[in-house]
Amino acid sequence: MKHCVVIGGGVVGLTTAWALLERGHGVTLIERDSEVAQGASRANGGQLSYRYVSPLADAGVPLKAMRWLLDPDGPLRFKPEASWAQWSWLVAFLRNCRGPVNRRTTERLLALGAYSQASFARLQAAAELGDAIALRTPGKLVVYRQPAEFARVAARVQGSGAEQALSHDDCVALEPALAQFEEGEATLAGGIFTPGEAVADCHAFCAALYERLHGHEHFRGRLGGRVDGFLTSVRGTVFGVQTTAGDVTADAVILAAGLHSRALAATVGVELPLYPLKGYSLTAPITSDHRPPEVSVTDFEKKILYARIGQQLRIAAMVDLVGEDLGLDGRRLASLQRSVRATFPHAADYDRATPWAGLRPATPSGAPIVGASGVPGLWLNVGHGALGFTFSFATANIVAELVSGRASPLPLQGMTL
Repeated sequence: MKHCVVIGGGVVGLTTAWALLERGHGVTLIERDSEVAQGASRANGGQLSYRYVSPLADAGVPLKAMRWLLDPDGPLRFKPEASWAQWSWLVAFLRNCRGPVNRRTTERLLALGAYSQASFARLQAAAELGDAIALRTPGKLVVYRQPAEFARVAARVQGSGAEQALSHDDCVALEPALAQFEEGEATLAGGIFTPGEAVADCHAFCAALYERLHGHEHFRGRLGGRVDGFLTSVRGTVFGVQTTAGDVTADAVILAAGLHSRALAATVGVELPLYPLKGYSLTAPITSDHRPPEVSVTDFEKKILYARIGQQLRIAAMVDLVGEDLGLDGRRLASLQRSVRATFPHAADYDRATPWAGLRPATPSGAPIVGASGVPGLWLNVGHGALGFTFSFATANIVAELVSGRASPLPLQGMTL
């Protein structure tokens, strides 16, 4: 049995800790905040989208990005910085904006998503998280406003089996709340429905899993404090961490601290190609007077996601490349409010919506970085972008297998440093 230190108390770090415990390792979890899941896991879109995994980098995105930047209510904002991290990430991102590259990455992420779905089912059975996480499997419906765009996508999914192309009327029959579109600003052209996709409260999941960690026989506890660096031998092997609460030695250190992983890895000469994609969410209460969508709905053109989580409607949107700015931009929130009120005017109490912003640690390709860091003793589970909740169960098991000296259950081409 190894003693493993997991850095990061978000969904990726917590699932990694659980996977290591289940393989018989002792685990110490280190989290800088006073509670777990205070970063990108706090109020994200709540999606477990195992099949809707196509990365942002694609052939048409650069041209679309120019149009989005000119639209006051567009999904993208960009603030240039005198930052090597920003510009090197953008150059690498543009290199990935090619159709063949996107298709290869999507194929890999589909395999990762399928493995993650199975891994989540096993975790649920073992951890017995119950109803606290508001898990539902309503399926995912991506709706299109532009007929040409819908026709292109519908032609691609014909015969795929996993996805269904639905007409305007079929979409409204599946999700009656979409009739509200007719009261708003546009008519639906159609949609792509994927049965079996799930939604859940990521923050509640993290809190429930953290409780289960405490009851595990191999859990050595959580250390509150900031990690400032690593303990290294004269040969360069990492054998622990330096924290504001003292040093902790370990046989293996797993870096799963989201965006903070970038600075920590740099202390031992590892350059992680991570950049924060800032996203916003609104969490609006639902009363008996409201008509929320029961199916998880994504507005393709506006890049806005709607998911009912318990008695609340979670609305997540936007990609802002503005550095490590966590501020709640009033203009962006007002823009989001305008869009959701026009699209689903009767879905929830938007006047009482709670706003949130988070930094999603993304790689240029859209694939996470999993496995060896190149520095002995240090392992990586980072770069999940907007799909941290979805992929965390898979990457946790992959890292736990590698740390245990076994082969990865999936090919890792395109997902290593």
